[in-house]
Amino acid sequence: MKALNVNYVGQTRLWWLVLLVGILLVIGGFAYWFWPNAGYAVASQIFGWLLVLAGVVQLCTSAGPNRPKGWGWWLAGGMIDMFIGFMLVRSIILSEMVFPYFLAFVFIFWGIEALVKACTSRGRYWWIGIINGILLTIIGFFFLEAGYASDMFMVSFLTSIAFIYWGFTIAIASYDMKPAERR
Repeated sequence: MKALNVNYVGQTRLWWLVLLVGILLVIGGFAYWFWPNAGYAVASQIFGWLLVLAGVVQLCTSAGPNRPKGWGWWLAGGMIDMFIGFMLVRSIILSEMVFPYFLAFVFIFWGIEALVKACTSRGRYWWIGIINGILLTIIGFFFLEAGYASDMFMVSFLTSIAFIYWGFTIAIASYDMKPAERR
């Protein structure tokens, strides 16, 4: 959910990896939307590995030679994504119990990150970051409520919507990361 502001995100030759992660997240979100009977076990495993992949991409972006401005957010987000992803794929029983809480934590973190970036941004479309941050934080609080109520259908619906949204946002942000062609 990196900001859509080129000044914050920076440019990297690995922009296509970020686009690939976004596409995979959208596909995974739609798959879960159309086949919710797959259950928590499959969803937590799939999204656990997608979080690991997203974390690796964020770490590579933050550690690259042309690391973007705000690389600390990329580094922190990558470590959190990888930690939560590995926890989800480590144990199916554990992941089924804590899946909504892990996702709540991730989305609340992304929402706060987006709000901070939008408030410090001087870009033309800073208000998109505010909307993105508010939506992500609301999704995170819905996950908290779904986990507390142990409502599997609500978690299934929220998971599919959240990952479709996340994938489209990452895919859009990847185009802002594409370096200008040298002539």
